[in-house]
Amino acid sequence: MRTVLKILLFLFFLALFQGCMDDDLLHDFDRLNENRKGKAVFVVNEGNFMYGNSSLTYYNPETKEVLNDVFYKTNALPLGDVAYSMAVRDSLGYIVVNNSGKIYIINIHTFKYAGKITGFTSPRYIHFINRTKAYVSDLYAKTIYVVDLEADSITGRISIDNHNSGFYQHPSEQMLSYGNRVFVNCWSYDNKVLVIDANSDKVVDSITTGKQPNSMVMDKNRKLWVLCDGGSEGSPYGQENASLLKINAETLLIENRYDFPDINASPSNLSINGSGDTLFYLYNTWSGGALNGAGVYKMAVSDNSPDATPLIVQGERLFYAVGTDPASHLLYVSDAIDFMRPGKVYVYSTSGVPVDTITAGIIPGYFCFTGE
Repeated sequence: MRTVLKILLFLFFLALFQGCMDDDLLHDFDRLNENRKGKAVFVVNEGNFMYGNSSLTYYNPETKEVLNDVFYKTNALPLGDVAYSMAVRDSLGYIVVNNSGKIYIINIHTFKYAGKITGFTSPRYIHFINRTKAYVSDLYAKTIYVVDLEADSITGRISIDNHNSGFYQHPSEQMLSYGNRVFVNCWSYDNKVLVIDANSDKVVDSITTGKQPNSMVMDKNRKLWVLCDGGSEGSPYGQENASLLKINAETLLIENRYDFPDINASPSNLSINGSGDTLFYLYNTWSGGALNGAGVYKMAVSDNSPDATPLIVQGERLFYAVGTDPASHLLYVSDAIDFMRPGKVYVYSTSGVPVDTITAGIIPGYFCFTGE
């Protein structure tokens, strides 16, 4: 019993030490010196919470070349704790590092450090409003940050506090633009998509959705699609069947709602192809585990319900994220395996034909596609 306790204490203090490592500590070794032109896919690997072992994988879909941990190997600098998402503006890539509360900026061709933005609580996504302004969503801050892209600094805050709720609403997640409107889905313990006026930087409206809208896309007809996971069993916020909603981006009215029949299903990672006519999403449980029919599904935006069978069967794998390259129409699906070992990324055509398999970092959770 004492031996077990010693091991548990050792693991606890090791995790605590690793989680508290200085993200800004430079390491001394021979660095990568790359200059990669052309199209690329960046896989954002979350790493383990409090371990500070997130990483960035580079993949060339034409040559099928893979370079792992390119941020660290190029800059001799740890990426940080839970890299969550990434967005590209011109030749710059903005990597949102959630638990470290910062955004690292790199040159997408050389992977070299180009700056950072700090001062966030728990950032999730960055969304570019124009060439000089961006919004950054946050899980806990009850605010959306306004960022000056020239100064790489926070210049304002949009309050999204819900004073009438006992939960920490509104947590903000993904953002999509429609004219001067910015739609923001509020996931954890929430059921809202907020509407922000990008000119005034103020919330001007909201749409009530199913419980916990976790992802959204805009189709070719300018319809907003929102995927809601329905919450989880035992949650103080309650649980309902997951749902997929089609919303008129102009009128904000819900035009169609599909409710998934299995209460245990927690679909996520709604994505859309480059033509804007076909949806893709993950269908499995909260832990990503076994569920009847688990896998990647597709649905034409002209339909009212998804296909009856998966496009890609999950089987014994543990699917974690899905992304669709808007240019090549290739579909990327990550496998977290056991959340401890380097994960896999499976590349398919959008008709489900296997194209490639690569090894990425620990918990590959997001795909960023460059157009260069």
